[in-house]
Amino acid sequence: MPDFDFNFELSTLVTGAVKVLLIVLVAVALIWVLKRAIHRVINARIPRVREESPEQLAARAKTLSHVVTRVVSVIVWIIASMMLLSVLGVNIAPVLAALGLAALAFGFAAQNIIRDYLHGFFIVMEDWYRIGEVATAAGIGGVVEGIGLRRTILRDVNGTMHVIPNSNIPLASNMTRDWARVNLNVSVAYKENLNKVFRVINEVGKEMKDDPVWGTDLLTAPEVTRVDNLGDSGIEVKVLADTKPMRQWALMGELRKRLKDRFDDEGIEIPWPHTKVFFGDTPPRAETLN
Repeated sequence: MPDFDFNFELSTLVTGAVKVLLIVLVAVALIWVLKRAIHRVINARIPRVREESPEQLAARAKTLSHVVTRVVSVIVWIIASMMLLSVLGVNIAPVLAALGLAALAFGFAAQNIIRDYLHGFFIVMEDWYRIGEVATAAGIGGVVEGIGLRRTILRDVNGTMHVIPNSNIPLASNMTRDWARVNLNVSVAYKENLNKVFRVINEVGKEMKDDPVWGTDLLTAPEVTRVDNLGDSGIEVKVLADTKPMRQWALMGELRKRLKDRFDDEGIEIPWPHTKVFFGDTPPRAETLN
């Protein structure tokens, strides 16, 4: 009888060990397969953006694959742990209840963090902005210095670094993706001939487009599109041009400089705020109208 009991216990132990080993091997194999499958699916389905290099696309896909793989791995290991406890004879009902309560408590306590990660996942997947681009997020504009699933880091024009949780970015504006635009209002005095003003501005724009230094950053020559506003002190003329990304600000500065020099040569007045005051007598035009 003692030999029989020993053999029985040894057989049970071996059977349990085999089941434990099998569960662990299946979990490891499943994670290995899922990791490669997730990477392939994300590479095949991730939205591609124009002007995105293969290296940038690969980095974006790697980030997303890493996050999804980690989440799936945690789920697989939780299931495997429950199966291991069951094989070892542990009643898993209380464990499942405790895990459920812990997950509920964690969900309430860390809901903002979870929201950050979920929103960050879609920001990276949909490629809202990249490091080095100029963007506005949560009402803050600056150069993107860092992108993660948890937060976005912007550096504004004053050098201030802003760390923005991704859940606070419902809308982002990218000012340097694919191409940009010079959008400039030029004011001239009311006495100026607009046909002459249009001609001069268009000539300056063409000269700038033909310039061997500045012209390479211009996709189209700056030109007048319309009279944009009849202001209090002068007439505002709208000037537009398409540029390469991140070059619009430097080009606007150079265009302003060239227009000021050319206006001086042509005798075109750039207005400034001023007020006409009449003492006692009725203005001549008012007398004419009466």
